[in-house]
Amino acid sequence: MNYFLILTFLFATGSMIGWGLEVLYRRFVSQKHWVNPGFLTGPCLPLYGMSLCILYLLAGIEDDIPGEAVWLRKLILFVFMAIAITCLEYLVGELTLKVTKVRLWDYTNQWGNIRGMICPLYSFFWMVLSAIYYFFIHPQILDALIWLARNLAFSFGIGFFYGIFVIDLTYSAQIIIKIREFAQEREIIVKLEELREDIYYNIHRHTKPHFLLSLHTGRPIREILEQYREQHFDGNRLKEELQKHINHNPD
Repeated sequence: MNYFLILTFLFATGSMIGWGLEVLYRRFVSQKHWVNPGFLTGPCLPLYGMSLCILYLLAGIEDDIPGEAVWLRKLILFVFMAIAITCLEYLVGELTLKVTKVRLWDYTNQWGNIRGMICPLYSFFWMVLSAIYYFFIHPQILDALIWLARNLAFSFGIGFFYGIFVIDLTYSAQIIIKIREFAQEREIIVKLEELREDIYYNIHRHTKPHFLLSLHTGRPIREILEQYREQHFDGNRLKEELQKHINHNPD
């Protein structure tokens, strides 16, 4: 089976598995409620899809790592994997921020972060996930690829995924374009997760919020963004001015 089919299969698989992991993490660890992560509507996180492709490719270089100690070679491999995915995370975050004026994630509160895109803690998490992938998922991936090579008729499922993916990407891109236009006009950076949380709690007061259509409220997107700007930017500016006034007039 050629590499193109292998990588398209891995991208689809990783995108859906990563989406599931993020949903569970946000539900039980970070935000304590069901959240549809990422900027797409459907169950897909492209960053995880690309990461799975990287992990698959890097798993093949283990024999090229010098050293006689097996455990040391594996440790070096996991570090390489973590570095590669961290670099990918940084590039995707920076590119998205520059092009769309949208910050998909924010690590600014984490120690050692670089522009809020990457930080040592999450790089460590990537290394742990790399080890989990190597020991538990990679063997299953290899078996799945062998099975797929013998049953290529089932590759239509991959085509179905990409058909839905293109439709979802087109729909979601229209929303991101509107957010970008607003952000450029107001000279702000929109934090997607912050915006989504605002929408969730504002809707939760009146009705059950959408899970997949988390940015859809029935109201114009510009109205939602204006409310977001007033809450997070005008409010912060007033606080800064008040603090300056207090500092200059302590009595």
